[in-house]
Amino acid sequence: MIKTINLTKNFGDFAAVKNLNLDIKKGEIYGFLGPNGAGKTTTMRMLTGTLNYTSGSVIINDMDLRKNELKLKSIMGVVPDEPKMYENLKGFEFIEFIMGIYNCKKEETQKRFEEICEAFSIDFLSNYIGDYSHGMKQKLMVSSVLMRKPDVIFLDEPTVGLDARSAKILKMLIEKYKNEGSTIFLTTHILEIAEKMCDRIGIINKGEIIAEGTMEDLKKLSTTGQNSLEDIFLELTGEDEISDIVDEI
Repeated sequence: MIKTINLTKNFGDFAAVKNLNLDIKKGEIYGFLGPNGAGKTTTMRMLTGTLNYTSGSVIINDMDLRKNELKLKSIMGVVPDEPKMYENLKGFEFIEFIMGIYNCKKEETQKRFEEICEAFSIDFLSNYIGDYSHGMKQKLMVSSVLMRKPDVIFLDEPTVGLDARSAKILKMLIEKYKNEGSTIFLTTHILEIAEKMCDRIGIINKGEIIAEGTMEDLKKLSTTGQNSLEDIFLELTGEDEISDIVDEI
């Protein structure tokens, strides 16, 4: 469902992403992890068509993204790390706007949206988005994506700003959509989420994939016998000297 071939992005002389090769299957939750500045968000922006890549290819659902951009965006749903919405619209106006852009089947989509609103306790649709807290914006953005049931869902730090109840509901909905055939590409700094939810995990560091596979595959890469994703991640990214740093303080 998602494939990249030698995907590369340069900013001047700096290579943010280098020869990235991904092959993500339909109905898979793929966790994309890395330290700050490793290339996660740059990769997601290239995969979703909001950032041009320097070289390589992005193939979504067997179609080249550059040649089929509008068609592919119509089957995608994207929740960015910072929800960007028209702040002079009310919540219900934003939802109507999204339904119109994507030519949604209004009755079916509206029913699903109302069910999601009930789950997330969204009762602020008559208020202007500019008056929303970060968590309220995040709930509305997530709902605007999930109501469409896209074939491919990109989630960049989706639980940031959500309360514990909403975060749990979101995780359950992601699992439900996966079981119904959606492919989910997920980035998160909360490694417990990735460990519990993802079918496979890719770890990027300095623009390159340094490890990929199931949790069992990643455990085999640990030279010190680590079992938790957090400890494996820190070992593989060279950040496992934390205890020494703390002792120095």
